[in-house]
Amino acid sequence: MADWSRLEVEAVVADYLDMLALELRGELFNKAEHNRNLARNLNGRTRGSIERKHQNISAVLIELGYPYIDGYKPLSNYQELLKDVVEERLKGAPALDKEIAALIVSPPRRPGPFDDILSIRVPVPVPDRETRTSVCESPTTPARRPKRNYLEMEARNGALGLAGEQLVIRYEQERLSRAGHDRLAGKIIHTSAVESDSWGFDILSYETDGRERLIEVKTTRFGALTPFFASRNEVEVSDSRNKQYQLYRVFKFSEQPKLFLLPGSLKRTCQLDPFSFVARIA
Repeated sequence: MADWSRLEVEAVVADYLDMLALELRGELFNKAEHNRNLARNLNGRTRGSIERKHQNISAVLIELGYPYIDGYKPLSNYQELLKDVVEERLKGAPALDKEIAALIVSPPRRPGPFDDILSIRVPVPVPDRETRTSVCESPTTPARRPKRNYLEMEARNGALGLAGEQLVIRYEQERLSRAGHDRLAGKIIHTSAVESDSWGFDILSYETDGRERLIEVKTTRFGALTPFFASRNEVEVSDSRNKQYQLYRVFKFSEQPKLFLLPGSLKRTCQLDPFSFVARIA
């Protein structure tokens, strides 16, 4: 079929942002029904093509520093028109901005109780091969950086970060205790709380054979493929101590938290994008 027209793109973007607002408020909606309603008003677009366009919008939103709808896996390789329309719509959506801004700075709810806390671990999600999954501080910066990056702002929410670390400590204690290693479970250290972030990881835990497990925790209220932010020190420690290093990505924290593990160097497990300049007087 022909490329999507501006009218078609505007319709699907408006629909997506309506659903995003509902999801952020915790209100239920039916994705399939939204798809059917769109199909009636578009020029013969199939259910699959509409869903792919929703996935494209997820990828655009991530690039612009916005959360995306869980279930619409970010899919790159989109029309430039789509990004233009998304940016235009976001400029005219102050209510959505206000809602996201309030959410990302709000204190997190304590998760649980869990029937089985070990069940929160899920497989590592597989992104579209062109979709970026991580962002790292660096002396360089991409050409197009969003003016307001809500994902970066959320990453600075210390209360959310602490809550994610406490959840992982509970997870680790149960993992070791269930394996018959209560002594090791009792030795876990919340390093970022008792020492500082300079160690390059948040939690000192253990393997069942007693070897150290160095855990860095990254927490978000949003979907599994939401980019996270890593300091240069964290990246270097993950590389120099790659056999011990594990990144725990906690996601959907506001609902029922899940986590997945990225073992080893972040240089190997993630696509690292440069993000900021360090400036000194010349």
